[in-house]
Amino acid sequence: MPILCNYYLTYRCNAFCDFCHFGDHEAFRGTRHAATEEVLRNLSDLRRLGVRFIDLTGGEPLLHPELDVIAREAKRLGMRTSVTTNGLLYPKYAERLRGVVDLLHFSLDSADPSTHDRLRGVPCFDAVMRSIGIARDLGETPDLLFTVTNENFQDMEGVYEIAREHGLVLLLNPIFSYFREEGLSDEALAFAEAFAKRKMVYLNPSFITLRRLGGNDPADPLCRAVSRVIVISPQNELLLPCYHLHFEKLPIGDSLYEAWSSERVRWHREREGRHDFCHGCTINCYFEPSFAFPTNRLSLASVPSKIRYGFAKYVRQPLRRL
Repeated sequence: MPILCNYYLTYRCNAFCDFCHFGDHEAFRGTRHAATEEVLRNLSDLRRLGVRFIDLTGGEPLLHPELDVIAREAKRLGMRTSVTTNGLLYPKYAERLRGVVDLLHFSLDSADPSTHDRLRGVPCFDAVMRSIGIARDLGETPDLLFTVTNENFQDMEGVYEIAREHGLVLLLNPIFSYFREEGLSDEALAFAEAFAKRKMVYLNPSFITLRRLGGNDPADPLCRAVSRVIVISPQNELLLPCYHLHFEKLPIGDSLYEAWSSERVRWHREREGRHDFCHGCTINCYFEPSFAFPTNRLSLASVPSKIRYGFAKYVRQPLRRL
């Protein structure tokens, strides 16, 4: 049963991050945002299929003009919503998003403004700082999302201090080989692993173990990208087997439920993680939900980190706010 939907509301972005292919604006010029009426129709089918979490993503999701309408309907249907943003547009839309995003993440890759802005390709450090203040004033409890690379891993300490100053959880997001053929060095892996033991820091330790094991093995796959995740494009298509390595775009039409119940999806589910291109994969977007149930040693190892995050997010953080 799928538990997560990665819903790409747009492929457009207003930043030029060098580690993200959405920074290549020419590749996505002219692409449309997801039509709100299509998204709203799909939401009820997502709930029917058992989806509990919906990541409203992009591109930059705040470029979608009706993100708040979509998030509100998803919450009404009982799903938990998440949005990750570079912060540039959050001050403009903060009031509209108030109370409809359960997991609000602000990307911050360095405590040094010039370094962060260089990594993101656009001046946005100040926008993140402003967004944090606005979100806290509105009673929101955002997280800071730090993308760990070989270039910036030693900046973790400074970003952690910003998180502590504002009573926020720091999420560590290890970069994966996809757009840039870059993995993490042993030094960066060890640094992140040790840092994650601090209070109010979240890192799924199985991400680190997976990288040390060389990633997914098609002969004995850990990936559950099709079983656990539904990936939808702005053009109202199922992307199979996943967004990053999809080779099939299955039109949804008027019924997501029927599309997901089709023979083509069953075919992909039977082969998830088993394709040649799945060898060595460490894409966090799919291994986080793949490790959601304690079915193997890596998923078992991820359980304590999820408990720690829940305590930090829903117990410690609200208490610090008071």
